[in-house]
Amino acid sequence: MAVQQNKKSSSKRGMHRSHNSLNISTISTDLNTGESHLRHHISPKGFYRGKKILKTKLEE
Repeated sequence: MAVQQNKKSSSKRGMHRSHNSLNISTISTDLNTGESHLRHHISPKGFYRGKKILKTKLEE
């Protein structure tokens, strides 16, 4: 089992833990439909940046 050679200071421990926090994902609204979606993702109705990209199952 690995054992640390030197004690990690509280400053270094804090710097390590600073990256463990969770980020709140940014949500955007589509210009045409007004639906909310994750940034850089297609909306549920198939729109991306105001343009229709994919056909949904309801449209087929």
